[in-house]
Amino acid sequence: MFFNSRFIYIALFAITSFIGYRAYLYFGTTTPPTIKISDLVDGGYYAGDKECLLTIHSDYSIKNVSLWVDDKPLVDRFKVNSSHFERVIPVFSKVIANGKHVLKIKAEDGSYRKNTTIKEISFTIDNTPLQAAFVKADADFKVFQGRTLHVQFQVNKPIKTASIKVLSHNFPCVPEMAKSHIYECFVPINSEEVPSEYLFAIEIEDWVGNTITLDNKFHVVMYPFKKQQLTVQKEKVQKEKELGLPADMLEVALKTVSQNSVAEKLWHGVFYTPCDITGVSTEYGTIRTTQDRGKYAHNAVDLLARPKSVVWAAQDGIIVIKERYEHSGLTVGVDHGCGVITLYYHLDSYAPGIEVGQKIKKGTPVGTLGMTGYASGYHLHWEMRIYDIQVDPLQWTKHDF
Repeated sequence: MFFNSRFIYIALFAITSFIGYRAYLYFGTTTPPTIKISDLVDGGYYAGDKECLLTIHSDYSIKNVSLWVDDKPLVDRFKVNSSHFERVIPVFSKVIANGKHVLKIKAEDGSYRKNTTIKEISFTIDNTPLQAAFVKADADFKVFQGRTLHVQFQVNKPIKTASIKVLSHNFPCVPEMAKSHIYECFVPINSEEVPSEYLFAIEIEDWVGNTITLDNKFHVVMYPFKKQQLTVQKEKVQKEKELGLPADMLEVALKTVSQNSVAEKLWHGVFYTPCDITGVSTEYGTIRTTQDRGKYAHNAVDLLARPKSVVWAAQDGIIVIKERYEHSGLTVGVDHGCGVITLYYHLDSYAPGIEVGQKIKKGTPVGTLGMTGYASGYHLHWEMRIYDIQVDPLQWTKHDF
């Protein structure tokens, strides 16, 4: 009898405690249910049919679950009555139209407060086969040494990545403008590249993993570069070494800014010549000989203009270099995106207020024309590099480029 009474007492105590705990959860739960869904990423792209695991957990019992696609109900207030819920949800992308869609999930617990969680996941269905073609199907690609090979192709839908493999390099391809299906590649050809026929391959991947390759060839054509002797007074050479940083520090800086170049076109249209030129004293690629540097290719153009006249940015971009170096003197570098950097050497002074990191518009002053650094007279050394390979910048000022 004593045993039975004790057992009943313990049972009653347990029941009372359980009821009290449930009552505490019913009135005291404030945490809404958590919703997780596997294999369906917000902003993701999908093709074909797939299955996703929906998992919902709640401190209190889940009362019901509802699902919508594009505000159209799939499941309306499905009763759960459990603290844990798992279901496999099929996403029949083959019967859903191509384009962007939104999956909305709502979970409500059974507590006094009816805590509710709503989760929305945007995704894009893409069952369109990937297609691509050159803009000029019968183009005969030719480029002089030291120039830029410009290749355009068109795709039939948005793509994830595209790159061109050429001359042992891999360069990214970018839309010619925002949301355009025409992409372009800018391939820098070194002034010392051997004239010959070369192959290139453009590899394209869409957002659901389909790939396609466009193959073609191009010719590097020999250019008759000129030769030039240049003498800079030894006193000036020594003075510039004292005033400016070593030239190799500029090369290190240029490698860094090329690697960190913005991965999109910051420019649109042709480039300006960066000053009111009266002549060209040294053409791109001229084989120059000096007493200090020996024999080398001058892979830039030296522009003549009125001393201390305005020098401006050739295109939109970001200031990435503002420093004085022994060879280049007062120097400004502008990143135009896609690895395209323009450089302005031998400035007499900087334009007021320009600083590294500043966005700059085409035609905005960067300084005045001078002869700092290893310069024997007033001129602007204008240089362009694409992923740290020097090319002729004047080609970029042509409307037919």
